[in-house]
Amino acid sequence: MSPTKEQILEALKGVYDPEIPVDVVNLGLIYDVAIQAGEVRVRMTMTSPGCPVGDFLAREVEQAIMKLPGVETVSVELVWEPPWTPDRMSPEAKQKLGW
Repeated sequence: MSPTKEQILEALKGVYDPEIPVDVVNLGLIYDVAIQAGEVRVRMTMTSPGCPVGDFLAREVEQAIMKLPGVETVSVELVWEPPWTPDRMSPEAKQKLGW
């Protein structure tokens, strides 16, 4: 049985941008999660197109999801539309960063 979107997002709360002490979910970097018969597809972005840790974070996201029961494959697509803005951050992330 495949995990739910909520279970995947919860797992991704353990993936942190190494430059910002906030997880990828609360930063608003995860745009979409699609699940179908053990296959998970994630659309995510970075805080900027020139972000040097984009590939690293994509691998971290993939590894976090692969640990969940029922997941057979994971594909992570880095997208730049719509562009990320600080408005995508959760209230908790804004508070942690002092915004």
